[in-house]
Amino acid sequence: MSAELIDGKAIGEALDLEAKAAGEELAKKLGRPPCLAVVLIGEDPASQVYVRNKVRRTEAAGLRSVEVRKPADITQDEAIEIVRGLNADPEVDGILVQLPLPDHMDANAVIETIDPDKDVDGLTEASAGRLVLGKPGLRPCTPAGCVYLAEQALGDLSGKSVVVVGRSILVGKPAALLFLEKNATVTIAHSRTKDLPALCRTADILVPAVGRPEMVRGDWVKSGACVLDVGINRIDAPERGEGKTRLVGDAAFDEIVGHAGWITPVPGGIGPMTIAMLLQNTVRAAALRLGV
Repeated sequence: MSAELIDGKAIGEALDLEAKAAGEELAKKLGRPPCLAVVLIGEDPASQVYVRNKVRRTEAAGLRSVEVRKPADITQDEAIEIVRGLNADPEVDGILVQLPLPDHMDANAVIETIDPDKDVDGLTEASAGRLVLGKPGLRPCTPAGCVYLAEQALGDLSGKSVVVVGRSILVGKPAALLFLEKNATVTIAHSRTKDLPALCRTADILVPAVGRPEMVRGDWVKSGACVLDVGINRIDAPERGEGKTRLVGDAAFDEIVGHAGWITPVPGGIGPMTIAMLLQNTVRAAALRLGV
C-alpha cells in the first residue's frame, strides 16, 4: 500500500473560490467586500512569510486586506489599542493578531482584546467557550482545516478513532473538540502518555501536533490510517549544501507513506488549509454582521 497524498494546496484553492463567491454576494449587501485585518508586530521571519501569504490569498479571493505592521518595541498597551481600534472599525469584519508576539508582551492579554465576533482565528476565551459548548462561532483555523481534510479523505467521520498528539490551545484541544462534533472517538495524547506508539497505532486518524521534527515514526501508524501532520519544522539539510535547511513535519513521512492510507505532505498539507479556513471565517464573520 502507498498512501494517497492529501493535497491541502489544491483543496485550499477550491475553498478560496467558495470564499470569493460568498464574498461577492455579501458585498452586494455590505456595499464593500468582507475585510480581514492582520496585525504583525516585530520582524519574525516566519511571521513575515505567513502574513504575506495571508494577504496574497485574501486579495486573490476578492476580499479586502488591511495590514497593520508595527516594530517589536511598541508597548503591550499600544498593541491593545490597535486591536481596539479594529474592533470599533465597522468596515473590518475579521481580526488576526499574528503570533508569536514580542517577548515583553502577554499574548493572551492582546488576543483577549479581540471582539469575539471578529476573532477569525478562534483564540479568545469566548470563542473557545462557544466551541466547548457547541454554540455557533468562529472556529480555530488549523484544527478546522484538519477536520475538513479528514472528511475529504474519509467521508463520514462517525465512529472513527482519532488520536491527537499534542494538547496545545492552538491545535490539540480544539482539534479534539471539532472531531468530537463529527461523532469521532477522540484521544488527546501528550508527552506523559504511556506507550504513545501503541496508542497511535489504534488511530484511524492520527494528528501529530507537537512541534517536534519527525517524532511520529513509521511503526507508530497502522496500515491504512489517515495522518494529518500539523507540524512544520525547519531542520539542517547538509545533503543540500553547507548551511542549507529543509522543512519536515512531526511525522516521519518517508517511513509512513508506504503503508498509511492518506497523509498530508509538509509543506503543502495543513498549512494552505489554515489560510483557507481563515478566509472562510472572514466571510462568515461578515455574514454574521448582517444576520445571515
